Amino acid sequence: MTWQMCALASAFFAGTTAILARVGVQGIDSNLATALRTLVVLLFAWSIVWAQGTFKTLASISLRTSVFLVLSGLATGVSWLFYFRALQVAPRAAAVATLDKLSLVFVVLLAAIFLRETVGWKTMCGVALMIGGALLVASDNTNTKPQNTPTSTHAAAPRDFIPNASRAAQPSDSQQ
Repeated sequence: MTWQMCALASAFFAGTTAILARVGVQGIDSNLATALRTLVVLLFAWSIVWAQGTFKTLASISLRTSVFLVLSGLATGVSWLFYFRALQVAPRAAAVATLDKLSLVFVVLLAAIFLRETVGWKTMCGVALMIGGALLVASDNTNTKPQNTPTSTHAAAPRDFIPNASRAAQPSDSQQ
């Protein structure tokens, strides 16, 4: 599988993650949601490492590699905490995911500074277009629906997150 195919698969699953997390984070503390998600990722990743047998090379990892992986893990954790909180309180999942993808801007900037990567005019134009596009998508309120937020007066039920779910089976306020 090429790196481009892997990157597109990553983008697809990241998009899926945003939708699933948006539903899953409602009604619970966003930090608890992040912790539960992280546990699933941990178990999933270690099951793959175990199945492939690559855990045998764990002792050969250098200190430098370990330090950077720990720092990367901490940055990922902080990113996920903010991401889940944004999903919980934002009016639209698309707005959160779009702004989150502005991480590309920071990758280009940090790679140029710390990794001495060259930034050509095509990259700069692409980054500018991404910033403009992200700002447009994030500011688009045409399809905003009311959301259950942490300040809601009732707990979120699964039916609250299913589009066009039939409410016929639900008793009306006058019947309760």
